[in-house]
This record gives sequence, structure tokens and C-alpha cells, in this order.
Amino acid sequence: MSADEPETSDRAPFPLIAQALRRSIEAALPNLRRTTERQAAEPIAAGKWSRKQIIGHLIDSAANNHQRFVRAQEDRVLMLPGYRQEHWVQAQHYQDRSWDDLMSLWSAYNHHLAHVIEHIPEDLGNVQCTVGADAPVTLRFLAHDYVVHLRHHLRQAGGL
Repeated sequence: MSADEPETSDRAPFPLIAQALRRSIEAALPNLRRTTERQAAEPIAAGKWSRKQIIGHLIDSAANNHQRFVRAQEDRVLMLPGYRQEHWVQAQHYQDRSWDDLMSLWSAYNHHLAHVIEHIPEDLGNVQCTVGADAPVTLRFLAHDYVVHLRHHLRQAGGL
């Protein structure tokens, strides 16, 4: 698995998307665990989030996508609000949390999401999902895109 290429596509079966998520978690954890509390609190660049805030954002992404993955299995069409990521990160004060706690929560939540994704029935892959003002996409696309998004931010945080 290259850090620059997703290992699935938006047409992959849900178990393969779940496997890609698990692999990303397991590839990133050793690198993230080598990060000290002090390093985790430092912005990755001027005007950018710290590693703590990036992992916090990934926790927020997990929470929002969890809703999408489950609710999309209830109906054939799903409409959910987007979320303002800067507000979510600020409101939850991730900068003030311990690095170990953030990594544990992020890892556990994403392992749960992999489990959820793995068990989505294949015939629901084309459920139309509208998030905020974005154009509708399929549930399968959302699941795949979640992994792509996660990997992007893990590269920023030095996990991949």
C-alpha cells in the first residue's frame, strides 16, 4: 500500500473498503505513537493545526460519517447536514487532550467504522446521499472517500 494511492476505488465491495481502513489504522499507529506529547501539540506549519487537532478532526469525521453509514442503510435517499470542521475542532478543545487519549479514541472509533462498513449490504451501495449543499453521491462513494480523506490527514500528521 503506497501512502499516496488509495488501495480501493469507489466501486470496491464494502469489505475491501473496510480492509483498507483497517490497514490505514494499523500502518499509522506505530508512527503516531512515536510522536511525543510536545510534538503532537505543535502546529505542523504556521497557521495550521497541530497533530492533536488533526487527529481530533479525524475523530469528528468518524462521528459524522458514522451517522451517514448507518442512516443510509435506513432509506434509499439520505440528506444530512455538513459540518464546519474548524468549529468542531475548536469547540472540543482537542489541543487540551492527551495525545494517548486522542490516539486511542481515533483508533477505536475507526476500527468500529471498519466493522460497520464491512457489514453494509452490497445492494445498498448505490443509496443516494446528499451531505450539506454537495451534489448527491452513493453510499459506496462515501465509504471509499472516507478512507481517502483519513489517509490524507494521516500523511499530514506523520502517520503515513
